[in-house]
Amino acid sequence: MIELKNVTKVYGTAEVASTVLKDINLKIDQGEFVAIMGPSGSGKSTLLNILGTLDVPSSGIYNFNDTDIGALSKDQRSLFRRYVLGFIFQGFNLLKKTSALENVEMPLIYLGVNAKEREQRAHDALINVGLEERMSYDPSELSGGQQQRVAIARAIVTKPKVLIADEPTGNLDTKRSHEIMDILKRFNQEGITIIMVTHEENIAAYASRVIYVRDGLIEKDINNAD
Repeated sequence: MIELKNVTKVYGTAEVASTVLKDINLKIDQGEFVAIMGPSGSGKSTLLNILGTLDVPSSGIYNFNDTDIGALSKDQRSLFRRYVLGFIFQGFNLLKKTSALENVEMPLIYLGVNAKEREQRAHDALINVGLEERMSYDPSELSGGQQQRVAIARAIVTKPKVLIADEPTGNLDTKRSHEIMDILKRFNQEGITIIMVTHEENIAAYASRVIYVRDGLIEKDINNAD
């Protein structure tokens, strides 16, 4: 599904140039659950941003199902994200004073889905993450774990092929973290490809594959199934 060929990312120019990723070669198959780990400044977040098309390589090729992402315009990449990817962030990024149901409906508005279908799909997504009793609550009335469940429902409501998760348990306690990971694992088992950055080994253990990044290079690529 995904292939990076000799991907390099450089920020700045001349004397202040900083190479964050160096000739990265990576393949991710459909249905994989991949965790990316590494110390601060290793390049793991930049790698995730490139995979999520939030950033572009300075050189190299990013193919997604044989589509050259680098050949797409900014607007085309935006459409690609809208229709193909779902995003989960550490900070939840929910709209305040807006119900859980309305938060989950938001991506469907951008897809042009009619109001009746939007409500039904958002309703189903919230049931899928166990929040059937909290649909009318706004974020201030929800715990951190519940807010992250809303964020996951919002990410899956568009039926994405890939979920991009950036430290999805970073703001949660241990119990809530494992609840969230159980939900992500279930979605992966249902066929959604997941690519996740985490700094926690016990969270990475949920993935079928763990990629360790250091100094802009892939240091290790471990299959957890082995």
